[in-house]
Amino acid sequence: MKSSEFPDFVRALPEADLPFEGLRGWLLQSESGQVLFNEADIELTVPEHSHGCQWGVVIAGKIDMTINGQTQTYTCGDTYFIPDGMRHQARIYPGYRAVDYFADRNRYRIKC
Repeated sequence: MKSSEFPDFVRALPEADLPFEGLRGWLLQSESGQVLFNEADIELTVPEHSHGCQWGVVIAGKIDMTINGQTQTYTCGDTYFIPDGMRHQARIYPGYRAVDYFADRNRYRIKC
């Protein structure tokens, strides 16, 4: 296992039903929010959208995130915060791994 890969106990969590082709993720849920361990091995674009607060940390790879019209590149070790209701979009590059915490406890559903 490479140091940036999620260990088996994370991959044993319920898989998230993500609407972005090429992005995989596993959910850890609570009454106060949802943690998404996510990864992509291809380049993909997440279209502009909004939701409740989101905080994330990049484990590997990179992501270009546009938040409130300003684009910034985040790489290994960088964190980002998206305020409640803020419009944002992203370009995710191959090898991307991140952990995101969503204030919306039902942001994503479990994949059937």
